[in-house]
Amino acid sequence: MPNRTVYFVSDGTGITAETFGNSILAQFPGKPRHVRRPFIDSADKAHQVVREINHSAELEGVKPVVFLTLVEAELLNIFKESKGFVLDMFNTFIEPLEAEFGVTSNHRVGRFTDVSKSQEYTDRIEAINFSLAHDDGQSAKNLEQADVILVGVSRSGKTPTSLYLAMQHGIKAANYPLIPEDFDRNEIPRSLAPHKKKCFGLTIAPERLSEIRNERRPNSKYSSLENCRHEVSAAEAMMRREGISWLSSTHKSIEEIATTILRDIRPDRLMY
Repeated sequence: MPNRTVYFVSDGTGITAETFGNSILAQFPGKPRHVRRPFIDSADKAHQVVREINHSAELEGVKPVVFLTLVEAELLNIFKESKGFVLDMFNTFIEPLEAEFGVTSNHRVGRFTDVSKSQEYTDRIEAINFSLAHDDGQSAKNLEQADVILVGVSRSGKTPTSLYLAMQHGIKAANYPLIPEDFDRNEIPRSLAPHKKKCFGLTIAPERLSEIRNERRPNSKYSSLENCRHEVSAAEAMMRREGISWLSSTHKSIEEIATTILRDIRPDRLMY
């Protein structure tokens, strides 16, 4: 598989095809070349991508893998004539579900139709704005509106997790770095004390933290392994003492971290 090209083709953004396709590919060794081709909503565009697929097949000597999320049968048939190994992700599930439900699907193209009328979309935009305004302890205003407040040492994964929660789940996530002054006072920041039940901690292996910090500020006390060990130990002790649930981000993806937080803090957001 390492020499293969994988295409993710969609009449929408291609996010569904790529996310699902990558989950499947993760079960196999190798690192193929990824190509996303979104908004393929006409025969001309489909033929253009097919020419790409056929060129890859001739160049590499193996069939490119093609993950499709296309609604129009005409476009689907164009890709089935290509030299790729085509996986029709929608119809694999839609046709059996139509038979099970006894109804025909609406065959709607794209994922974000009528987005301006969607309350869910509006909530996500508000959550993103909230998370940006409350990133890295920038503001302590309106913390009562937060769904969750992530705490942990600098560079432990708080910001990307906050933004993922906002973008994917509409969660208003603030994040606050624990700093040496907090450890000297031996208590969580005063602005967080009234909202302790909303707090969730992230920690990280000191060795990994040192590597990350050295990329930003090499050969500094901030990034030294000794200092990282001290900060991580102090942060974990504080969270344990304050009764704040926490997990290590060392070997977990943002998606895994976010799902754990939702399970513990907002389990209702795992139901739609």
